[in-house]
Amino acid sequence: MDGATGLILGMSVGMLLQFIVLGIGVGAFGTLIGAGGGLVFVPVFLYTFTDWTPAMVVGTSLTIVMFNAMSASTAFIKQKKILYSAAIWFTLATIPGSYLGAVASEGFDVSMLKFWFGLFLLCMSTFIGYKNWTKGQRKEESLQLHELTYSKTIGCLISVVVGFISSVFGIGGGLIHVAALVYLLGFPTHIATATSQFILFLSTIMGVTTHYFLGHIQWNIAIACGIGAVIGAQLGAAIAKRLKATSILMVFSVGVGILALQLIHSSGKLW
Repeated sequence: MDGATGLILGMSVGMLLQFIVLGIGVGAFGTLIGAGGGLVFVPVFLYTFTDWTPAMVVGTSLTIVMFNAMSASTAFIKQKKILYSAAIWFTLATIPGSYLGAVASEGFDVSMLKFWFGLFLLCMSTFIGYKNWTKGQRKEESLQLHELTYSKTIGCLISVVVGFISSVFGIGGGLIHVAALVYLLGFPTHIATATSQFILFLSTIMGVTTHYFLGHIQWNIAIACGIGAVIGAQLGAAIAKRLKATSILMVFSVGVGILALQLIHSSGKLW
């Protein structure tokens, strides 16, 4: 196979397959916890592509998150687990922050991104792990979509912040939305995960569009990982149906905590 035919999207077939497999694994995990997979793609890109600017890492990650969330949303739509009334309002509230976050990401250097992203992940991991450990299986898990009541005002205020964090870190914001829907608004975990993924898909469109016009997206990597993420999202949605809510949240807490400590350590900001 010569150089011309052996390259797809500007990379070798072997490398292409590696990124597709990465996308499948991360897409499945991200869908399982409602986070879109950006929490893994950002550190992977930081360590793999040392010549990328932080804005390129964030923009490329967010693009893959959009593909992942789109695929996961189709699966959750079929399962009828999305609360659309909340999803639409909360998505609209993310739009201003999504634009501002994409612009703000240009101000990060690599060590800053590692430290602040790691610190953010550590806070989320600790909070969710603590809540899950102290409360155990939540009583609200038996609630159906039509039985849910929630504060639209609180949800929209949280979503403004989520929109900013989504674009500035390239994670999509599902990390905060799942926690907020579960612990502040009283959503059952499975409904929170599904609704978060739908919000994630709609809200990342603004962030990705802004990153595109700013030239932050590395499309060959985004497409390769995005193909895998679309497949992984379907796998994650299927697995989510078979796991207890506490299991989903503990996977979330432990996995995110490990990533957080590694990022903070490698940032060099503690010494």
